[in-house]
Amino acid sequence: MEAIQSRSVFQKVLGVFAVSLLFATAGLYTGRFIPPALMMPLMVAEIAMVIAAFWLRRKKSVGYLFVYAFTFISGITTYPIVAYYASQAGAEVVLLAFGSTFGIFAVMGVIGAVTKRDLGFLSTALLVALLALIFIGIFSIFSPLTSTGMLAYSFIGAIVFSLYVVFDFNQMKHHGISEEMVPLLALSLYLDFINLFIYILQILGILGRDD
Repeated sequence: MEAIQSRSVFQKVLGVFAVSLLFATAGLYTGRFIPPALMMPLMVAEIAMVIAAFWLRRKKSVGYLFVYAFTFISGITTYPIVAYYASQAGAEVVLLAFGSTFGIFAVMGVIGAVTKRDLGFLSTALLVALLALIFIGIFSIFSPLTSTGMLAYSFIGAIVFSLYVVFDFNQMKHHGISEEMVPLLALSLYLDFINLFIYILQILGILGRDD
């Protein structure tokens, strides 16, 4: 009975994750109509919401409305990136990036879910890698990376978030899921997916531009 209940909650996490992608898609479409001057405030709001989510995580009080509002805003702020690579390398590159992301996410999710060993020991290494990506990303704003440097950075980012997908699915399997954790776990999967998508889009965009 407990296994059936756990499977049901796990399916609920995937359902909320799927809905969050729909909200992000709606945000992506809305981004076409948002003035560029508003993108920076929205990005700041997005970062603030991520920080808030980590703070609320301890209280397990991240709600569905929070998740859907965040993913909608995330879709808006992702639009300039998608539009840039679509104009530079073609719309088909965006579709290829999304398809590749979906495929990698599915494969890594299955690997994480079927792995019998608890991969919790990877948490520190993944956090360090994530902080390094953030630091390099901030540094590149003031000192832009070369095309080769950006390609290497994107490959590393794609690997890190692929491992995060494995890690998150593995932790859900080994540590169980309660009803109140559903929104937060769905948000974690969304962050894995959208970051993986952006890094893959950058890889394909750079390679497509160089052809």
